[in-house]
Amino acid sequence: MYGDTLLTTMDNPYNPFTQFSQWFLYDEGMGYHTCGLIARIARTSDAFSDKENEEEFKRACNEVIKTDFTNKYITLNRNKKFDIKEINRLYKEANKATA
Repeated sequence: MYGDTLLTTMDNPYNPFTQFSQWFLYDEGMGYHTCGLIARIARTSDAFSDKENEEEFKRACNEVIKTDFTNKYITLNRNKKFDIKEINRLYKEANKATA
């Protein structure tokens, strides 16, 4: 996990910062495999500084969101309140736009 930003799906009711095990089980159970997706896209390295790896992780998250035609992925920030109601509202809005 890098810094204060994580990628998740709008339908996952668990907070990946504080409920990672439940978040991960839900994500894998739904077949999203978000951790594996980020691992394939992010070009991180032990040779990079923590800041460089964090920036690459954020770039990979943004790449997933940019290419996600289902509109299910979002980023969460550790410093912002986790609001499942707001995430559900955004999810419904996104699904209306694609319907």
